[in-house]
Amino acid sequence: MSIVLIGYRGSGKTTIGRILAQRLGLAFVDSDALIVEGAGMSILEIFEEYGAARFRELEEKMVAVALGLQDRVIALGGGSLEREANRTALAVSGHRVVYLQCEAEELHRRISADPKSAAARPGLTSLDALAEVRHLLTRREPIYRQAMHVPLDVTKLSPDQAAQRIVAWLANAP
Repeated sequence: MSIVLIGYRGSGKTTIGRILAQRLGLAFVDSDALIVEGAGMSILEIFEEYGAARFRELEEKMVAVALGLQDRVIALGGGSLEREANRTALAVSGHRVVYLQCEAEELHRRISADPKSAAARPGLTSLDALAEVRHLLTRREPIYRQAMHVPLDVTKLSPDQAAQRIVAWLANAP
């Protein structure tokens, strides 16, 4: 069984995932990193050269690869669960799923403060950055909630605190 972290971009899936993996003595896998490695280009480059549909096809393949792994901490891309095939793969995986929940304003602050984010990730709508976060979060929130075993509000938590709470939950999970 693996632990899967889901949530919007900027929620800390990669940062928390690495800390959590270290604390649990597990390997860390990021589905976005698998896509970049497999394609030999950044996510932004994939979107620009091949479009969103092709990116989502590549993502579906790499999500399947990641979810096929055992005894890992896995971070899934923020939009990956919008695709039914990915939701189904997650549901049948038997992995524990933690939804890293975060308020839209904090997500926007984190994304804006990360210089690598804009260079590596495309905007997904024609809305301004905060409006896009709110719009997509509203659309994705029910999907995240349906897929999760437990939510963790990370809005005011440090990555270490979040990892600590996940470890505590795992110790008490049935």
